[in-house]
Amino acid sequence: MCWIDLVGDVFTLAESKPGNTHFCFGHARTRRQGQCEQTHTDLSIETRKRDLSSMNFSLCLSSPIISTLVHFLLVASLLCPVCSSEMGNTPVANQTLKPQEEVHKMNIIRTRLQQINKPSVKTIQSPDGDVIDCVVSHQQPAFDHPMLKGHKPLDPPERPKGHNKRDILSENFQLWTMLGESCPEGTIPIRRTTEQDMLRASSVSRFGRKIRRRVRRDTNSNGHEHAVGYVSGEQYYGAKASINVWAPRVTNQDEFSLSQMWVISGSFGDDLNTIEAGWQVSPELYGDTYPRFFTYWTSDAYQATGCYNLLCSGFVQTNNRIAIGAAISPTSSYGGGQFDISLLIWKDPKHGNWWLEFGSGILVGYWPSFLFTHLRDHASMVQFGGEVVNSRQSGSHTSTQMGSGHFASEGFGKASYFRNMQVVDWDNNLVPLSNLRVLADHPNCYDIQGGINNVWGNYFYYGGPGRNVRCP
Repeated sequence: MCWIDLVGDVFTLAESKPGNTHFCFGHARTRRQGQCEQTHTDLSIETRKRDLSSMNFSLCLSSPIISTLVHFLLVASLLCPVCSSEMGNTPVANQTLKPQEEVHKMNIIRTRLQQINKPSVKTIQSPDGDVIDCVVSHQQPAFDHPMLKGHKPLDPPERPKGHNKRDILSENFQLWTMLGESCPEGTIPIRRTTEQDMLRASSVSRFGRKIRRRVRRDTNSNGHEHAVGYVSGEQYYGAKASINVWAPRVTNQDEFSLSQMWVISGSFGDDLNTIEAGWQVSPELYGDTYPRFFTYWTSDAYQATGCYNLLCSGFVQTNNRIAIGAAISPTSSYGGGQFDISLLIWKDPKHGNWWLEFGSGILVGYWPSFLFTHLRDHASMVQFGGEVVNSRQSGSHTSTQMGSGHFASEGFGKASYFRNMQVVDWDNNLVPLSNLRVLADHPNCYDIQGGINNVWGNYFYYGGPGRNVRCP
């Protein structure tokens, strides 16, 4: 593995919203009428008998100042017809309601931010612009859940047998730790959510949640496209893999590119349960194009339960060195050094909770078993691979990249990979995959090629550039 600078462009989203700024002259009409009335008072009685409307107009124009003002108003009315109509006696209805709607939206956002962002004992400024809050462990969002009230994080569970210690990961794999800062013992690092984060969301009410969609990888669903390896047909109690980290280009704010593991159970209907972890580039969620470590869960097919990271009560974090949702560094470079992260998800045989380990021996935390229905027992499918959103904003396929942005056939150092994929069996043993299948929704856009050897065990290369001559 090679430690290199982060690959990819970083941009800050500063959206300008139509209708928020009006440069109009609402008081000009009152001033002009006042000046005309003052002149009108000084006129002779004969003049007063003239037509009132003609007199008012001509007298106002007789003054150079007022003439200039009238011309100014005429120009303003042409440049800003909506505001000009508001100067009349009947205000525009949608302009009257909009401020109320904005106030209501901001009140919802601020209330939600108070729920998400907990009081901190220390604050760390990350080089990428993130603010990391060190929050006392038992005050983290998970313990807002009614079934966790008054509880404290559990002690470490028994790890699966056959867990290999060769994948050593430096503690400084996230940007916020690069300056030597850390959170004290007894606290956990949480990426602070901002108003800007929520304002970028396509739906404030569903902020931090995925769009509901099918999980079977046989067809495209809601613009989501996949290149995955998967196993099914047995009872699974966990999964492990090393995931190659890149900084793929994401074309639009409402698209993302991710690489992750899915631990799945249910009928793929409204009762679908999933536990997910990996890395993702999501400008809408994070406001930049850094690859970030993330988690997700749902117990009802992404409808009302679950969320990314710690954006709702659910996942219980136990580690004070890893910030879920924070940027990963270094990343891999095309034809250069390669960097991957090892993730292990498994069910604790004693308490039944699903634990997450990063690297070798770094416990991140756990999903309590009561969050789920089917996953209270076991998983029926495990998937590994990449996913992108293809919004087709320009009418053609997106150029958002998956993995490295290169096809599987380019191999090591150029295509992205998963390696050392394993599952956990009923007896808490890590075992190789016996029936790995691979599937790409749109192989001309993103593809996948599997293999097996003595060094990498089960592995595959995957990814692609999106739009190209074979993927219009």
